[in-house]
Amino acid sequence: MYPIEREYREGGEVIRQNSVSRGPGEKGQLEYLTFPLLDKTETARHLITTRLGGVSRGEFSSMNLSFTRGDREEDVRENYRRIGQVLGCPPENMTASRQTHTTNIRLVTDGDRGKGVVIPADYEDVDGLMTNRPGIALVTFYADCVPLLFVDPVHRAVGAAHSGWRGTAGGMGRHMVEAMGKAFGTRPEELYAAVGPSICQSCYEVGRDVAEVFEGLEADTRDLREEVLRSGRYRQGFSEAAPKVVEPGGKPGKYKLDLWLANYLILRRAGIPLGQIAVTDLCTCHNSRYLFSHRASGGRRGNLAAFLMLEG
Repeated sequence: MYPIEREYREGGEVIRQNSVSRGPGEKGQLEYLTFPLLDKTETARHLITTRLGGVSRGEFSSMNLSFTRGDREEDVRENYRRIGQVLGCPPENMTASRQTHTTNIRLVTDGDRGKGVVIPADYEDVDGLMTNRPGIALVTFYADCVPLLFVDPVHRAVGAAHSGWRGTAGGMGRHMVEAMGKAFGTRPEELYAAVGPSICQSCYEVGRDVAEVFEGLEADTRDLREEVLRSGRYRQGFSEAAPKVVEPGGKPGKYKLDLWLANYLILRRAGIPLGQIAVTDLCTCHNSRYLFSHRASGGRRGNLAAFLMLEG
Protein backbone atom coordinates (compact mmCIF):
# COMPACT_ATOMS: atom_id res chain seq x y z
CA MET A 1 0.00 0.00 0.00
CA TYR A 2 1.32 3.45 -0.91
CA PRO A 3 2.64 5.34 2.17
CA ILE A 4 0.57 8.45 2.87
CA GLU A 5 0.79 11.34 5.28
CA ARG A 6 -2.27 11.64 7.53
CA GLU A 7 -3.12 14.99 9.07
CA TYR A 8 -4.58 13.53 12.26
CA ARG A 9 -6.30 10.47 13.62
CA GLU A 10 -9.75 10.36 15.14
CA GLY A 11 -9.02 7.35 17.31
CA GLY A 12 -10.18 5.11 14.48
CA GLU A 13 -9.79 4.89 10.74
CA VAL A 14 -11.74 7.78 9.24
CA ILE A 15 -10.81 6.96 5.64
CA ARG A 16 -9.49 3.64 4.39
CA GLN A 17 -6.95 2.71 1.73
CA ASN A 18 -7.97 -0.18 -0.52
CA SER A 19 -6.10 -1.91 -3.32
CA VAL A 20 -6.91 -4.26 -6.18
CA SER A 21 -4.28 -6.32 -7.95
CA ARG A 22 -4.21 -5.89 -11.70
CA GLY A 23 -4.50 -8.81 -14.10
CA PRO A 24 -1.66 -10.78 -15.74
CA GLY A 25 0.74 -8.54 -17.61
CA GLU A 26 -0.53 -5.35 -15.93
CA LYS A 27 1.83 -3.50 -13.61
CA GLY A 28 1.04 -2.16 -10.17
CA GLN A 29 -2.12 -2.03 -8.12
CA LEU A 30 -5.21 0.11 -8.34
CA GLU A 31 -5.64 1.96 -5.06
CA TYR A 32 -8.77 3.80 -3.92
CA LEU A 33 -10.22 5.29 -0.75
CA THR A 34 -13.45 4.59 1.12
CA PHE A 35 -15.19 5.85 4.25
CA PRO A 36 -16.10 3.11 6.77
CA LEU A 37 -18.92 5.38 8.01
CA LEU A 38 -20.64 5.29 4.61
CA ASP A 39 -20.04 1.55 4.22
CA LYS A 40 -21.81 1.04 7.53
CA THR A 41 -25.10 2.19 6.00
CA GLU A 42 -25.14 -0.85 3.66
CA THR A 43 -27.04 1.36 1.22
CA ALA A 44 -24.49 2.54 -1.32
CA ARG A 45 -21.14 1.75 -2.87
CA HIS A 46 -18.56 4.48 -3.10
CA LEU A 47 -14.91 5.13 -3.73
CA ILE A 48 -12.55 8.04 -4.24
CA THR A 49 -9.75 7.43 -6.69
CA THR A 50 -6.04 7.96 -6.14
CA ARG A 51 -3.37 8.47 -8.78
CA LEU A 52 -2.54 4.76 -8.78
CA GLY A 53 -3.81 2.02 -11.08
CA GLY A 54 -4.58 3.75 -14.36
CA VAL A 55 -2.90 4.02 -17.76
CA SER A 56 -2.52 7.79 -18.17
CA ARG A 57 0.99 9.15 -18.61
CA GLY A 58 3.17 12.08 -17.61
CA GLU A 59 1.47 14.74 -15.49
CA PHE A 60 -1.78 12.73 -15.73
CA SER A 61 -0.17 9.61 -14.32
CA SER A 62 -1.89 7.36 -13.90
CA MET A 63 -5.57 7.32 -12.87
CA ASN A 64 -6.84 10.55 -14.43
CA LEU A 65 -10.63 10.66 -14.82
CA SER A 66 -10.96 13.98 -16.64
CA PHE A 67 -11.53 14.30 -20.40
CA THR A 68 -10.87 18.05 -20.29
CA ARG A 69 -7.28 18.31 -19.01
CA GLY A 70 -5.53 17.31 -22.25
CA ASP A 71 -5.09 13.61 -21.53
CA ARG A 72 -5.54 10.99 -24.25
CA GLU A 73 -9.22 10.08 -24.51
CA GLU A 74 -8.51 6.37 -24.91
CA ASP A 75 -6.48 6.37 -21.69
CA VAL A 76 -9.24 8.12 -19.73
CA ARG A 77 -11.80 5.64 -21.04
CA GLU A 78 -9.62 2.75 -19.92
CA ASN A 79 -9.34 4.34 -16.49
CA TYR A 80 -13.14 4.50 -16.26
CA ARG A 81 -13.36 0.86 -17.32
CA ARG A 82 -11.00 -0.15 -14.53
CA ILE A 83 -12.87 1.84 -11.90
CA GLY A 84 -16.13 0.36 -13.18
CA GLN A 85 -14.78 -3.12 -12.56
CA VAL A 86 -13.98 -2.26 -8.95
CA LEU A 87 -17.27 -0.45 -8.33
CA GLY A 88 -19.39 -3.02 -10.13
CA CYS A 89 -20.78 -0.43 -12.53
CA PRO A 90 -19.97 -0.09 -16.25
CA PRO A 91 -19.18 3.39 -17.58
CA GLU A 92 -22.51 3.29 -19.45
CA ASN A 93 -24.25 3.56 -16.07
CA MET A 94 -22.18 6.49 -14.77
CA THR A 95 -23.28 10.14 -14.76
CA ALA A 96 -20.71 12.93 -14.37
CA SER A 97 -20.97 16.50 -13.15
CA ARG A 98 -20.08 19.60 -15.22
CA GLN A 99 -18.38 21.65 -12.54
CA THR A 100 -17.98 25.43 -12.57
CA HIS A 101 -17.86 26.21 -8.81
CA THR A 102 -21.62 26.67 -8.44
CA THR A 103 -24.05 25.23 -5.89
CA ASN A 104 -26.31 23.85 -8.63
CA ILE A 105 -27.53 20.29 -8.08
CA ARG A 106 -29.00 17.97 -10.72
CA LEU A 107 -31.51 15.22 -10.05
CA VAL A 108 -30.13 12.23 -11.97
CA THR A 109 -32.65 9.88 -13.59
CA ASP A 110 -32.38 6.76 -15.73
CA GLY A 111 -32.21 8.99 -18.81
CA ASP A 112 -28.90 10.43 -17.56
CA ARG A 113 -26.98 7.14 -17.63
CA GLY A 114 -23.64 7.56 -19.35
CA LYS A 115 -23.75 11.35 -19.62
CA GLY A 116 -20.37 13.00 -19.28
CA VAL A 117 -18.63 9.63 -19.43
CA VAL A 118 -19.59 7.72 -22.59
CA ILE A 119 -21.92 10.28 -24.16
CA PRO A 120 -21.86 14.10 -24.01
CA ALA A 121 -23.67 15.76 -21.13
CA ASP A 122 -26.61 17.97 -22.14
CA TYR A 123 -26.23 20.19 -19.07
CA GLU A 124 -23.69 22.71 -17.75
CA ASP A 125 -22.86 24.37 -14.42
CA VAL A 126 -23.66 21.35 -12.26
CA ASP A 127 -21.47 20.80 -9.18
CA GLY A 128 -23.81 18.42 -7.37
CA LEU A 129 -25.65 15.25 -8.36
CA MET A 130 -28.30 13.26 -6.50
CA THR A 131 -30.39 10.21 -7.30
CA ASN A 132 -32.65 7.52 -5.89
CA ARG A 133 -32.12 5.26 -8.91
CA PRO A 134 -30.10 2.11 -8.07
CA GLY A 135 -27.17 1.24 -10.27
CA ILE A 136 -26.30 4.77 -11.45
CA ALA A 137 -22.87 5.92 -10.27
CA LEU A 138 -22.60 9.65 -9.61
CA VAL A 139 -19.19 11.01 -10.63
CA THR A 140 -17.64 14.26 -9.39
CA PHE A 141 -14.07 15.58 -9.85
CA TYR A 142 -11.34 17.00 -7.62
CA ALA A 143 -7.74 18.17 -7.34
CA ASP A 144 -7.72 20.12 -4.02
CA CYS A 145 -11.43 21.02 -3.77
CA VAL A 146 -13.64 19.15 -1.33
CA PRO A 147 -15.66 16.02 -2.17
CA LEU A 148 -18.95 15.82 -0.27
CA LEU A 149 -20.79 12.49 -0.22
CA PHE A 150 -24.28 11.90 1.20
CA VAL A 151 -26.18 8.67 1.88
CA ASP A 152 -29.80 8.46 3.07
CA PRO A 153 -30.40 4.82 4.09
CA VAL A 154 -34.03 5.49 5.06
CA HIS A 155 -35.31 6.86 1.75
CA ARG A 156 -32.55 5.12 -0.22
CA ALA A 157 -31.01 8.10 -1.95
CA VAL A 158 -27.49 9.45 -2.47
CA GLY A 159 -25.83 12.76 -3.36
CA ALA A 160 -22.33 13.84 -4.36
CA ALA A 161 -20.99 17.38 -4.60
CA HIS A 162 -17.87 19.34 -5.49
CA SER A 163 -17.18 22.13 -3.01
CA GLY A 164 -14.22 24.46 -3.51
CA TRP A 165 -14.01 27.71 -1.59
CA ARG A 166 -16.80 29.26 -3.68
CA GLY A 167 -19.07 26.25 -3.26
CA THR A 168 -18.30 26.09 0.44
CA ALA A 169 -18.96 29.82 0.85
CA GLY A 170 -22.27 29.28 -0.91
CA GLY A 171 -23.18 26.43 1.44
CA MET A 172 -23.07 23.53 -1.01
CA GLY A 173 -23.51 21.01 1.81
CA ARG A 174 -26.66 22.75 3.03
CA HIS A 175 -28.01 22.97 -0.51
CA MET A 176 -27.58 19.21 -0.94
CA VAL A 177 -29.36 18.46 2.33
CA GLU A 178 -32.25 20.69 1.27
CA ALA A 179 -32.37 19.33 -2.28
CA MET A 180 -32.48 15.73 -1.10
CA GLY A 181 -35.23 16.69 1.32
CA LYS A 182 -37.37 18.15 -1.46
CA ALA A 183 -36.68 15.35 -3.93
CA PHE A 184 -36.73 12.28 -1.69
CA GLY A 185 -38.14 13.33 1.69
CA THR A 186 -34.67 13.06 3.27
CA ARG A 187 -34.39 14.43 6.81
CA PRO A 188 -31.00 15.72 8.02
CA GLU A 189 -30.99 13.42 11.03
CA GLU A 190 -31.18 10.43 8.65
CA LEU A 191 -28.21 11.44 6.50
CA TYR A 192 -24.67 10.12 6.62
CA ALA A 193 -22.09 12.45 5.10
CA ALA A 194 -18.38 12.45 4.32
CA VAL A 195 -15.94 15.29 3.66
CA GLY A 196 -13.32 13.82 1.33
CA PRO A 197 -9.60 14.31 0.63
CA SER A 198 -8.76 17.88 -0.32
CA ILE A 199 -6.30 20.62 0.54
CA CYS A 200 -5.71 21.15 4.27
CA GLN A 201 -5.55 24.43 6.16
CA SER A 202 -1.77 24.53 6.43
CA CYS A 203 -1.45 24.26 2.63
CA TYR A 204 -4.31 26.58 1.63
CA GLU A 205 -3.30 30.22 1.85
CA VAL A 206 -5.81 32.78 0.58
CA GLY A 207 -6.15 36.55 0.38
CA ARG A 208 -8.18 38.85 2.59
CA ASP A 209 -11.14 38.87 0.19
CA VAL A 210 -11.62 35.12 0.54
CA ALA A 211 -10.93 35.10 4.27
CA GLU A 212 -13.65 37.70 4.85
CA VAL A 213 -16.22 35.42 3.24
CA PHE A 214 -15.62 32.78 5.92
CA GLU A 215 -15.30 34.98 8.98
CA GLY A 216 -19.07 35.19 9.21
CA LEU A 217 -19.37 31.40 9.24
CA GLU A 218 -16.80 31.24 12.00
CA ALA A 219 -18.62 33.84 14.09
CA ASP A 220 -22.01 32.18 13.62
CA THR A 221 -20.84 28.68 14.57
CA ARG A 222 -18.90 29.16 17.78
CA ASP A 223 -21.18 26.70 19.58
CA LEU A 224 -20.48 24.06 16.94
CA ARG A 225 -16.75 24.75 17.04
CA GLU A 226 -16.87 24.28 20.80
CA GLU A 227 -18.66 20.99 20.16
CA VAL A 228 -15.76 19.94 17.94
CA LEU A 229 -13.34 20.75 20.75
CA ARG A 230 -15.33 18.84 23.38
CA SER A 231 -15.93 15.80 21.23
CA GLY A 232 -12.34 15.23 20.21
CA ARG A 233 -13.65 14.52 16.70
CA TYR A 234 -12.51 16.04 13.44
CA ARG A 235 -8.92 16.71 14.53
CA GLN A 236 -6.82 16.05 17.57
CA GLY A 237 -4.47 18.68 18.90
CA PHE A 238 -6.93 21.41 19.90
CA SER A 239 -6.36 21.96 23.60
CA GLU A 240 -8.03 25.06 25.01
CA ALA A 241 -9.48 26.97 22.07
CA ALA A 242 -12.07 25.91 19.53
CA PRO A 243 -10.67 25.40 16.00
CA LYS A 244 -10.92 28.29 13.58
CA VAL A 245 -11.90 28.29 9.94
CA VAL A 246 -9.52 31.18 9.21
CA GLU A 247 -6.05 31.55 10.73
CA PRO A 248 -3.31 34.12 10.02
CA GLY A 249 -1.05 33.17 7.13
CA GLY A 250 2.69 33.42 6.74
CA LYS A 251 2.64 36.92 5.25
CA PRO A 252 0.66 40.12 5.88
CA GLY A 253 -2.69 39.99 4.09
CA LYS A 254 -2.57 36.20 3.79
CA TYR A 255 -4.74 33.72 5.68
CA LYS A 256 -4.99 29.96 5.98
CA LEU A 257 -8.45 28.59 5.22
CA ASP A 258 -9.77 25.31 6.63
CA LEU A 259 -12.26 23.96 4.08
CA TRP A 260 -12.57 20.72 6.04
CA LEU A 261 -13.82 22.51 9.13
CA ALA A 262 -15.97 24.92 7.12
CA ASN A 263 -17.82 22.07 5.43
CA TYR A 264 -18.08 20.17 8.70
CA LEU A 265 -19.76 23.18 10.32
CA ILE A 266 -22.11 23.64 7.35
CA LEU A 267 -23.21 20.01 7.55
CA ARG A 268 -23.72 20.18 11.32
CA ARG A 269 -25.67 23.43 11.04
CA ALA A 270 -27.83 21.76 8.39
CA GLY A 271 -28.84 19.20 11.02
CA ILE A 272 -26.69 16.14 10.31
CA PRO A 273 -25.72 14.52 13.64
CA LEU A 274 -22.14 14.70 14.81
CA GLY A 275 -21.66 10.93 14.69
CA GLN A 276 -22.92 10.75 11.12
CA ILE A 277 -20.24 12.99 9.59
CA ALA A 278 -16.79 11.70 8.63
CA VAL A 279 -14.08 14.28 7.90
CA THR A 280 -11.02 13.28 5.92
CA ASP A 281 -7.49 13.16 7.33
CA LEU A 282 -5.77 13.26 3.92
CA CYS A 283 -4.46 16.44 2.30
CA THR A 284 -4.15 16.36 -1.48
CA CYS A 285 -1.29 18.87 -1.43
CA HIS A 286 0.76 16.99 1.18
CA ASN A 287 0.14 13.75 -0.72
CA SER A 288 0.46 15.06 -4.27
CA ARG A 289 2.24 11.93 -5.54
CA TYR A 290 -0.76 9.91 -4.41
CA LEU A 291 -3.61 12.38 -5.01
CA PHE A 292 -3.84 15.04 -7.71
CA SER A 293 -3.26 18.54 -6.34
CA HIS A 294 -3.74 21.70 -8.39
CA ARG A 295 -1.70 23.80 -5.98
CA ALA A 296 1.20 21.37 -5.61
CA SER A 297 1.48 20.80 -9.39
CA GLY A 298 1.00 24.40 -10.48
CA GLY A 299 -2.06 23.27 -12.44
CA ARG A 300 -0.27 20.51 -14.37
CA ARG A 301 -2.35 17.54 -13.30
CA GLY A 302 -5.28 15.25 -13.91
CA ASN A 303 -8.39 14.84 -11.78
CA LEU A 304 -9.39 12.48 -9.03
CA ALA A 305 -13.02 11.40 -8.99
CA ALA A 306 -15.53 10.35 -6.38
CA PHE A 307 -18.00 7.61 -7.35
CA LEU A 308 -21.21 7.03 -5.38
CA MET A 309 -23.90 4.50 -6.35
CA LEU A 310 -27.08 3.37 -4.65
CA GLU A 311 -27.20 -0.40 -4.22
CA GLY A 312 -29.81 -2.31 -6.21
